Amino acid sequence: MADLHMTPLNAMHRELGARMVPFAGYDMPVQYPMGVMKEHLHCRARAGLFDVSHMGQVILRAPGGYAAVAAAMERLVPVDLLGLAEGRQRYGVFTDEAGGILDDLMIANRGDHMFVVVNAACKADDIAHMRAGLSGVEVEAITGRALLALQGPAAEGVLAALVPEVAAMRFMDVGVFDSAFGELWISRSGYTGEDGYEISMTEGQTEALARTLLAHEDVAPIGLGARDSLRLEAGLCLYGHDIDTTTTPVEASLTWAIQKVRRAGGARAGGFPGADRILAELAHGAPRARVGLRPEGRAPMREGTPLFAAAEGGNPVGHITSGGFGPTIEAPMSMGYVPAALSQQGTTLYGEVRGKRLATTVTALPFTPVRFKR
Repeated sequence: MADLHMTPLNAMHRELGARMVPFAGYDMPVQYPMGVMKEHLHCRARAGLFDVSHMGQVILRAPGGYAAVAAAMERLVPVDLLGLAEGRQRYGVFTDEAGGILDDLMIANRGDHMFVVVNAACKADDIAHMRAGLSGVEVEAITGRALLALQGPAAEGVLAALVPEVAAMRFMDVGVFDSAFGELWISRSGYTGEDGYEISMTEGQTEALARTLLAHEDVAPIGLGARDSLRLEAGLCLYGHDIDTTTTPVEASLTWAIQKVRRAGGARAGGFPGADRILAELAHGAPRARVGLRPEGRAPMREGTPLFAAAEGGNPVGHITSGGFGPTIEAPMSMGYVPAALSQQGTTLYGEVRGKRLATTVTALPFTPVRFKR
């Protein structure tokens, strides 16, 4: 415990009865007395407040402004950043020379600079990667700021009562807003499949803002347990599980995050680490694919479960990377990697659970419709 970092809301989590666990080097709430199932359903029906202050917040600046930063950053990610409009953000991935994924991140155009949010477990490596790879760019790891996520159908009404301008934001809009809690950096985004916002604020204002949001009858605190089941229902990858350096963006079914301008024939094709492999897979297909899986019965098939093509005999053809019970769909759900020839929807595979092979069906992702405000 002594080695764990604490977010500014650590004492509040404990006051609210959270069960705390180590996560990515931080002491984090995994659930509250409501329990994971009810927290999940509350976020889908109303609004949930998540402490995501463990994430890394980074500002990138260069003498040439945003365009100079974007041109440099395009050498690290297969994403169109020069074409990203001011006040907008995009999902991206850092790739390595073999085409694997070093991390996934959010990238925002904030006018004269770029703002990125990276995963907690990778943030030290990501910052070092950017400092080494972005010549002429100042990489500022932000300290003294926290990050909250307000997610769910009631999120707009709750936050707009404090910051009216957020009601007009669309999915993936970003902005800087004055408030009673100081300057807030807000994006209309999140990782639950619901409409919602991520809010960056100074550490000194975090508890006051969190308590104000939680005072609303529609808002409940949500822990890591429900955050995981919410993102899995939404078909979203968790770094270190569904994506890592052994998976390419094409294998991971993240081709939507690689815009045409960065693909073969595009004006700025390639130029990022692993481009040869990634562009070849875009053109000709990858040998395997990340798919959704719906196990028969009620038993979840969890991470690490081997997948077989037949009910008996043969070697594993793939494996599950994330799995659990979906409270919204009232059924087990999993994601995993299978050979491309077995990735068609409706294909029956078999997961080996406690020595028994149980049937599971390849299905479309997400498991439940996403409700972002377009």
